[in-house]
Amino acid sequence: MNELKRRTWFITGATRGLGYQIAKSVLIAGENVVATGRSLQKLKSVFTETDNILLLELDICNEEEIQLATQQAINYFGSIDILVNNAGFGQLGLFEEIEQDKIKAQFATNVFGLMSMSRAVLPYMRKQQSGLIFNISSIGGSLGFENASVYCAAKFAVEGFSESLAMEVRQFGIDVTIVQPGFFRTDFLDRSSVQYGTVSIDDYAQYSKALNDAYQSQNQQQLGDPKKLGQLLVELSQKTEQPMRLAVGSDAIEYLSKANQNRQKDLEKWSDYSKTTDIN
Repeated sequence: MNELKRRTWFITGATRGLGYQIAKSVLIAGENVVATGRSLQKLKSVFTETDNILLLELDICNEEEIQLATQQAINYFGSIDILVNNAGFGQLGLFEEIEQDKIKAQFATNVFGLMSMSRAVLPYMRKQQSGLIFNISSIGGSLGFENASVYCAAKFAVEGFSESLAMEVRQFGIDVTIVQPGFFRTDFLDRSSVQYGTVSIDDYAQYSKALNDAYQSQNQQQLGDPKKLGQLLVELSQKTEQPMRLAVGSDAIEYLSKANQNRQKDLEKWSDYSKTTDIN
């Protein structure tokens, strides 16, 4: 075991995209990284192995692999101080055009995998009475988008879980932050990553094609810089106080502000009706 007095970050989905850039920023900051991904070969192709990085093959849908990777990280570095639950993919498409098994796969990775990873790491954080968990959500975790009902549903679940978990583990010195990126210039919309519905319904045909084309037209045109997000999380991790939610990107602020305003309008407009259900 390496006796290094540096914090250790455990990052899922580190082969590419946001996970890769977060890991690179952590390494530049001189801290330890456990970089995980489904392909060890791909990890080795993008990272240079040094004494402060551990590359581990990990499918977060596999409970045995999660337990093994967590133990390997502890054995190598002695602690896991920061967990970045980043692994996931985008299941886009109209709800009725997405097969049930694809919906289950979306939740298995984006929700249940994130939960399982948290369950594996939390006992070590409780024992050391400290820790920080960054759960990578999306603006789609606080508002819905056309052609993204399943993806948004999964991210909404992540946010509900994270906010509640934060209350439960705060007593152990553990913080949980929900990271809500806007549209970032990653391969999220690349055909190698994003998935669309495969059920063809005539009533939706033109609508579905127009939405899919619109998403594809934004590929590699997004406003957000993944490298800057990685740098931001490193900076934030050094603060004594952590936010419950962190909107990332000016577009995220715009989308989330509008969503919050709409919710407040509904709350106020219908409040008289809402109060009628109280016991007199």
